[in-house]
Amino acid sequence: MSKNRILVVDDEKLISWSLAASLKKDGYEVDTAASGAEAIQKFESFKPDLVMLDICLPDTSGLELLKRFKATNDDLYVIMITAYANADSAVQALQDGAEDYFGKPFNLEAVKHVVERAFEKRRLKKEVDYFRNELRRKSDHEKMVGNSPKMIEVFKMIKICADADAKTVLITGESGTGKELVAKAIHYHSARADAPFIEVNCASIPENLLENELFGHEKGAYTDASRRQKGVFELAEGGSVFLDEIGDMPYQMQAKILKATETKRFRRLGGQEDVEANVRIITATHQDLPRMVKEGKFRGDLFFRLNVMNICLPKLRERKEDIESLVQYFIETLNEEYGRTVTHAAPETLEYLNRYDWPGNVRELRNCIERLMMLEQGKVLTPEYLSPEIRQSRVAAADPDCTGVISTEFSGEHIVLPSTGISLEELEKMLIQLALKKSGGNQSKAAKFLKTSRDTLRYRMKKFGLSDSGKEGDGEGFDTPVVGGGAAQASGDNLRWV
Repeated sequence: MSKNRILVVDDEKLISWSLAASLKKDGYEVDTAASGAEAIQKFESFKPDLVMLDICLPDTSGLELLKRFKATNDDLYVIMITAYANADSAVQALQDGAEDYFGKPFNLEAVKHVVERAFEKRRLKKEVDYFRNELRRKSDHEKMVGNSPKMIEVFKMIKICADADAKTVLITGESGTGKELVAKAIHYHSARADAPFIEVNCASIPENLLENELFGHEKGAYTDASRRQKGVFELAEGGSVFLDEIGDMPYQMQAKILKATETKRFRRLGGQEDVEANVRIITATHQDLPRMVKEGKFRGDLFFRLNVMNICLPKLRERKEDIESLVQYFIETLNEEYGRTVTHAAPETLEYLNRYDWPGNVRELRNCIERLMMLEQGKVLTPEYLSPEIRQSRVAAADPDCTGVISTEFSGEHIVLPSTGISLEELEKMLIQLALKKSGGNQSKAAKFLKTSRDTLRYRMKKFGLSDSGKEGDGEGFDTPVVGGGAAQASGDNLRWV
C-alpha cells in the first residue's frame, strides 16, 4: 500500500525538520519546501495528499498558495501554520478551503493528531464517494439495455430531463417496462445526484397515511404525534421525489400535490406555516391518465402540470430486437448473484423468447431467465425449462387464429395448410426456405424477414439440413419449397404456396 504523502512548506528549517522527522516516524512520506517557488515545484513533482503550509513565506503569501493548490486539486487537504493561532489570516485560510490550522510554537503530538484526523476524513470521503458511485452505477440507465430506435429515444429524453433539471417528469408505460430505472437515471445523471432520491408508491400507502408520509406532521397534530416529523418532501431537500403509481393517488390528495408542484411549498399536518420544497418531482404510472381525467378520476390541472416532460416507455413486444441483449445482460447479472458461470442462451431458446409477447415486459423476461438459471445445470440455457406459456407461443405464432391460412411478411403471400395437416418443424423449414429465397440467399436479410438473429437462422438451417455455404449471397437450392422430400402438389392435399 502506498504511503500518504505530505509536503511541509515553511522557511524556518528547524520547524520543517522537526515536522518531517516526526511524520516520517509515523509512516508518512514527507518532503519539504522553504519558499513559495520551491513549494510550487514540489507540489507538481511530489504530488502530495496533504500540504502543511506556513502563511508567511519569504517570496509569497501562504494564502495565495492555498488558493493555487486548491484550484489545481480541490480534494487536496491543506493545514495552515501561523505564528498566531487566532490571527485573521488563519480564519481567512479556513474560508478559502484549508482543512485546519495550528499556531507556533506547537505541540508535535497535537499536530500529529490534526494530520491523522485529516487523513481519516479523507479516507471516509473516498468511501462515501465510492459507495455513492456504486449506487449511481447500479441505478443508472446502463442497466436499461437496448439499441432499438424506441429505446434510443428514451435515452435521449433521460439526458434532456437530467441536464435541464426538469422540475416535473411524467414516466408512462406498462408494468415491468422499467419506469423506476428511468426515474433513477434522471436523478443520478443530474446536478441533484448527491442529494437524496426518495421513492413513494402511491398505491401501497393507505389514503389516511399518505399525506403524513409526504409532508410530515407537527407535534400534537394527532393523538400519537409526540414530536415533529419530517415528510418525504422535506427529507429529499435538493434531490428528487419519485411518486410511483401516481394514477392511484386519492383525488383529494392530488390537490395538495398540485400546490407543492406549482408553488414549491407545502404545509405539515397540524402546521401553520408553509415549508419550502426544493425537490424535483418525478411521477410514473401504467394507467391512461388522459382517460382518467375525462372520467373525473384524476385532476386535469395536475395532469397538465406533471406532463411537461413525458417519457413513454415502449412495451417489450414493440422492441423485440433488444431481447437477445437483455437476455445476455440478465445472464451476466445473475451469474454474479448466484455464483454461476452460464455463458449464453441457446439459439432455440432465443427463438422461443422472441416469439412470446411478454405481457409482463422486461420484468417478466428477467424472471424467466432467473428461472432458467436456477434449473439449468449446464453453461447454456436450453428451452427445456421454459414455461408452458412461452413454449406454446411458438404454435400460436405459427397459426394465431387456427384458420388454416397463415399470412406471412413477404409480399402478401399465403400458406394453405393441407387437410391432412403438417408438422410444425416442416412448416418452419419452409418459412426459412421462403425467407432465403426472398433475400436471394442473404442470411442477414432472411433473419430480418423472420425477425430473428442470423445466428439463430444458421442454427435452424443446420438442423433442417439446408445449404449454408457461409456466403451472404449464396441462394442456391431455395427455389422450390419442399415438404418431406417431395415438391408441393396442386391437388390441395399438400402444403402449397399461393
